[in-house]
Amino acid sequence: MNQQASALVTAADISRLAGVTRATVSNWRRRHPDFPAPAGGTDTSPTYDLDAVRAWLSARGQLPEDTPADELRTALRAHPGDGELALRLLPAVLAAARLGRREREALPGLRDDALLRWIRSAADADADGIPGIARSTCSADVTGPLRALVRCISVNGAEAATNVLAERLLEDTGATGTYVTPRPLADLMARLLVDSAGAYPASVLDPACGTGSLLAAAASAGATELHGQDILVAQAAQAAVRLRLNAPEAAITVRTGDSLRSDAFQGLTADAVLCNPPYGVRDWGHEDLAYDQRWAYGVPPKGEPELAWVQHSLTHLAPGGRAVLLMPPAVAERTAGRRIRAQLVRDGALRAVVSLPQGAATPLHIGLHLWVLERPDPQADAPKTVLLVDAAAENRDLDWAAVDDTVLSAWRPYLADQDGFTGAPGVSGAVPIPDLLTEAVDLTPARHIRTASRQALRPALLARQASDLYGQLHQVARDLTGLSADGDWPPADDRPRDWRTATVADLLRGGALSLLRSAPAGRRTRSGQPQPQPDPEVGGRPALTAADVLKNRPASGTEADLHTGVTLPLLRENDVLLTEMLRVGRAAVARVVEQAEADCLLGPHLLLFRPDRRRLDPWFLAGFLAAEQNVNAAATGTSIIRVDPRRLRVPLLPLAEQQRYGAAFRHLHELRTAARRADQAAEDVTRLLSTGLTGGALLPDGHGSA
Repeated sequence: MNQQASALVTAADISRLAGVTRATVSNWRRRHPDFPAPAGGTDTSPTYDLDAVRAWLSARGQLPEDTPADELRTALRAHPGDGELALRLLPAVLAAARLGRREREALPGLRDDALLRWIRSAADADADGIPGIARSTCSADVTGPLRALVRCISVNGAEAATNVLAERLLEDTGATGTYVTPRPLADLMARLLVDSAGAYPASVLDPACGTGSLLAAAASAGATELHGQDILVAQAAQAAVRLRLNAPEAAITVRTGDSLRSDAFQGLTADAVLCNPPYGVRDWGHEDLAYDQRWAYGVPPKGEPELAWVQHSLTHLAPGGRAVLLMPPAVAERTAGRRIRAQLVRDGALRAVVSLPQGAATPLHIGLHLWVLERPDPQADAPKTVLLVDAAAENRDLDWAAVDDTVLSAWRPYLADQDGFTGAPGVSGAVPIPDLLTEAVDLTPARHIRTASRQALRPALLARQASDLYGQLHQVARDLTGLSADGDWPPADDRPRDWRTATVADLLRGGALSLLRSAPAGRRTRSGQPQPQPDPEVGGRPALTAADVLKNRPASGTEADLHTGVTLPLLRENDVLLTEMLRVGRAAVARVVEQAEADCLLGPHLLLFRPDRRRLDPWFLAGFLAAEQNVNAAATGTSIIRVDPRRLRVPLLPLAEQQRYGAAFRHLHELRTAARRADQAAEDVTRLLSTGLTGGALLPDGHGSA
């Protein structure tokens, strides 16, 4: 029987298969009568026969070439009655990852019996460390999925294969509310564990580890003992595999169970804790745990499960050990939790609260908080202040480089010298403990930072900072004035110029241009040409993101921030970048790659145009590609607009004339950049001066010192 004959796929699977969004699949279902009818599922979540979907997509030219990851998804779906198949295949990922390249590439070619003998012998060594796995559980009926798995590992890597198994595991468990901590946030939380001497804790616990993203960040930062627990077997198993792949030298222990009701690490004293606890879970065991010894700061009310996780984390710390938890903002102010908050502050257990911009992690519409806690050390002096940081004040667009800088530039100096820490007006400050112990015990950073006490302001320091900022403002103003001097912009004839144009598709066919983007490995472009697949880079090669292009700043991403299993084109000098997606009312932005940006990786949602310099001037190309009327004619979508690059048009002009236009477009780019720098400098100086004047630390010009 054909292995794919009984496979059923969801709308999400179809979107991955066709390389489109879920909304596009929904439109297909509504607008095309010949779209395959549901073959199973429910009215709200139908499933479709895979062969019928493939035939329909192929007839429309929407079926990209299968990748090994697609083949693995299909093979797993061909076993709808085996909900644990993906779980039982996880040891094979570790076994294959340990092999050399040649041995790994030879696995897909083994006969069925040889492949089964390999997995039964090789996986036994790994099964004990993966929750929910028993030894030698691979039977002859899983040969097809196993062969697809080793092919995916051989071509796309072990991490990509694990991601596919993870998708299936979550579908099989029917779990909801399971979220991955974004990599930039996990890295920031892990960096907050570094002590004032620069040392990193050896042992780290995550009592709600999910798929292990926080523990992986800790391992990357220097932790050598990783302990994790999760209530879902599927998530705990994924965490165990991912951590062994990413931190093979670390001692890893991952267990299952409800950490609050059934702590799998009783008696463990870790150097640090990282945790993104479940959000909004009211049935956390309030009645059963009313007399639990962990509640040293008070019994958590039923509606305050996060305060239970806080105290659970403190219990597992050595004196002086640190914990970083991701918290809903309401925990900082809810009336029911004020007594526990007061005790945490009074005893010196709460060291910092950081407010993050919206979108930092799920739920995306809420600006979450980071709580930094330490288990009080009886031998150390009690702290006198709590650091509060409002990282959302200046980073509302979720610029992770700026968020990291805001948080760490406050936390590290505060950790080094708590008494001498001055903070940044309107952004961070060390708030005296008595100021927090009000009736409400409200720990929301903005409510304290933006109304900082006048005693916290230092007049002489503010005056020096104001002088420095004025100097920066004067410099950028001179730059802007020079660029904004009247230029020679003669009018055309009585009517605008009319020129012949060619589409990007025409230029691609003629070899005047090539188009690259970060796309799933092995996928082909709509022209049928495969995307180039450079050799994987080792280390933290910088990556230019769409936000970097929009804000005209240096590359802020790294290779680690990009998705596993995607091609990673390298930038070259004079490449032209164009943002692929934009919101209604916002213009597309083009940028020409400078020499200093060469060899950076191309981030997602960017289009890279590589012109033949003998035929196309880069700045001329950038200016016309980003023209508003050009983008509007080549864009699709409603609230989020996607640019179809092949439909963009470029005038056909001699190279010498292109270069004249290119010089003009480059001048406009420099003018826009200088204006943005001037705007930011003016904002910085006015904010500081306003804070100093209203706080009594600075006097008006001409007032004297009286």
